[in-house]
Amino acid sequence: MTAVQRIREVISGLFMFIGALLLLTDPEYGYLLVVYLLAFILLTMGIRKLYYYFTMARYMVDGKESLYIGVILFDFGALTGSLTDIPKFYVLFYLIGIHAFSGLVEVLRAREARLQGASSWKFKLIHGMVDLLMAIICIMFINEGSIAVLIYAIGLIYSAVLKIISAFRKTRFVYIQ
Repeated sequence: MTAVQRIREVISGLFMFIGALLLLTDPEYGYLLVVYLLAFILLTMGIRKLYYYFTMARYMVDGKESLYIGVILFDFGALTGSLTDIPKFYVLFYLIGIHAFSGLVEVLRAREARLQGASSWKFKLIHGMVDLLMAIICIMFINEGSIAVLIYAIGLIYSAVLKIISAFRKTRFVYIQ
């Protein structure tokens, strides 16, 4: 990781941390902010994937995968943006899905890293377990809408701390001779 990338990661982590603290100060306003933030992030990721497909990936093997992912992310973003008038119950389903999926992926990545002898497998395993724990907490408090903002803010704080920590970790380079 270059110095510019490290600085960008630290700044991004600080903004995430500040945003999470703002969410915790006003939970009712925070709910709308969470919905719009999720919608914006999903729409942005969908547009980036679609742009990548139309500029480069359509000429690549399995390039249509980028098209499909972009369309699905864009649709989820548009759907999430329209969830402002419905109960908070549905937003918790999003949080459950996001945390459960990312937790499962991180646990599987940690398992793979451990089998390959990497030293960072413990860090990935802890990250995955925390995400799975967040999904379980979402399931336990699914009937309480104010918990959605709290869980999202805690997840943001956790991600911000991990981002800042990973920015200061030493990276290893692989040289092929």
